[in-house]
Amino acid sequence: MQGMMEVFKKELADDFTRWRFLILFAIAFAVAIFAIYMDAQYIKLAVSDTRFVFLKLYTTSGEESLPLFIMFFVFFLPIIGVSLGFDAINSEKNSGTLSRLMSQSIYRDAVINGKFLAGMVTIAVMLASVVLVVGGVGLRLIGIPPSAEETMRLIFFIIVGVVYGSFWLGLAILFSIFLNRVATSALASIAMWIFFIFLFAIPMFADLGGTASYIMMQVSPIALFWESATVLLVPSARTMAQMLNVSMSTASPFLPTSALSIGQSLLTVWPHIVSMIALTAICFAISYIKFMREEIRST
Repeated sequence: MQGMMEVFKKELADDFTRWRFLILFAIAFAVAIFAIYMDAQYIKLAVSDTRFVFLKLYTTSGEESLPLFIMFFVFFLPIIGVSLGFDAINSEKNSGTLSRLMSQSIYRDAVINGKFLAGMVTIAVMLASVVLVVGGVGLRLIGIPPSAEETMRLIFFIIVGVVYGSFWLGLAILFSIFLNRVATSALASIAMWIFFIFLFAIPMFADLGGTASYIMMQVSPIALFWESATVLLVPSARTMAQMLNVSMSTASPFLPTSALSIGQSLLTVWPHIVSMIALTAICFAISYIKFMREEIRST
């Protein structure tokens, strides 16, 4: 893949200097810091529990509210992925830079692979930076460093977050290849985001049966990431599938609330991670095939 590293370096430099990404980056930091200080009272109360205190920096948002940190990235990572990919191909095609790039002895697969890889690295840097900043500020609040297991859970959370963000990046690149107008590809990506939000939110607010809610949530990458992140950062959390199995079981009608080990948590969310990887691979494969077969006229 001659030229992939050149494309990767160029796209990575562009991603970190674009105003839209810098603004989103600043919003992510601001919300994360605001959440830490806003919920400081709940975090300090959580110190009374000697296990997984550091993780509660990312999951404590009051007794009756959903974890703000997790919920923020459930809805924010798609915006990052879409902003990096909705004009990845069609903007260069419309401006004529893509045909000039093809004339520089750079293969087509190097172009799309370099753009996708640069987007993944950008998402990883952004997510890891916010996690580290929250951990640093939280460490000053509670004065307790993370244990080895808590550190590993945060690392796996970042990995899952990158996979989740990469799905939206791949989806945006897909629309960027199939649709010639930049505004149209952006609207199509946002429309898919809203559609998956409804698939995630309807079971939470509608009076649906357990099986129906489970099916609707499992076809939404938003729901897959939500359950994965929750199980990784909240060791005592369980997935909807586990809750359904317990509710249908006559042997034990109660769901265990004991904390899972990191290995058990990974086994629990492994199907979710595989599903998100498969969805990302499908989007990228369709984009790759279409881009490789597309005619690019010189200007």
